[in-house]
Amino acid sequence: MNELTIRQPDDWHIHLRDDEMLERVLPFTAAQFARGIIMPNLKPPVINAQMAAAYRDRILAALPEGMQFEPLMTAYLTDTTDPAELEAGFASGVLTAVKLYPANATTNSAAGVSSIEHIRGCLEVMQRIGMPLLIHGEVVDPSIDIFDREAVFLERTLGPMLNDYPELKVVLEHITTSNSVDFVMDRPRNLAATITAHHLQINRNHMLVGGIRPHYYCLPIVKRASHQQALRVAATSGDARFFLGTDTAPHPISGKHSACGCAGVFTAPCALESYVQVFDEHQALDKFEAFASLNGPAFYGLPVNTGTITLKRQAHKMIGDIGEGPEAIRPYRMGESIPWSIA
Repeated sequence: MNELTIRQPDDWHIHLRDDEMLERVLPFTAAQFARGIIMPNLKPPVINAQMAAAYRDRILAALPEGMQFEPLMTAYLTDTTDPAELEAGFASGVLTAVKLYPANATTNSAAGVSSIEHIRGCLEVMQRIGMPLLIHGEVVDPSIDIFDREAVFLERTLGPMLNDYPELKVVLEHITTSNSVDFVMDRPRNLAATITAHHLQINRNHMLVGGIRPHYYCLPIVKRASHQQALRVAATSGDARFFLGTDTAPHPISGKHSACGCAGVFTAPCALESYVQVFDEHQALDKFEAFASLNGPAFYGLPVNTGTITLKRQAHKMIGDIGEGPEAIRPYRMGESIPWSIA
């Protein structure tokens, strides 16, 4: 198969940032995806429906003329979030979901949740109204090795939470381990997971062998090749509990090339081309539309997009830095020859 036409896909995990950065990166997402779940970890974080509506307006205002894209907004969960505020935001259609960052787990997560005990009221309301909870699944514990933090989170936090709230809709985002694959497959279908293109294509050897590659550094951090393989099998399996979420996360080069570099991989310029390459390598192109375009809407209870997009087996060279100097953004796979292109 040298050409593949699928329903217009959605990206169920995007960091668009704000202001000038938003204007620079948004066109790359809008060129591929019809809708996207927008992460709320700005400075300050988007903690309620009013702030989400204002952020949505800024995103729509930044769309280039002639492009269409629907931002699906989320609220940043804190220890003091008002459950009634979440319910009102969901009922009004402003909020699609709520994001749980364990405090200090990743970029701009200092205001996140310090203990599940502080958010039980929110979880009870969300379970009742069917509002999805999106989780960055890592423990924040200096005694736990960074490569084990996702697996420990499943045991310590997510398992007990789901036992307490068995009907809560949960997306375990950007999974990176075979532990998470097995955990999702062993649970009822109100638990799903997103998988990034870069976690399907790289493992920790790519980031560390022969020199440190800061543009592969992300959180959760890339793991062993065996975990990468488990993700590839899950993504290409056709199982409806796994779907596309790029976690595209732009940072200026000055933030990546530093003594304490930022976590994030900017995959938006080649997201679909990278995903479809993986499915091609697994001889699973017939399952790509479900992963990219059908499973996500089904989980969120949204209609499938009516438009289509076509990918061709036609190599192209990935673009270079976006911008100049230390404030430029370096895209994933810069300068590489990518075997698939968007028609």
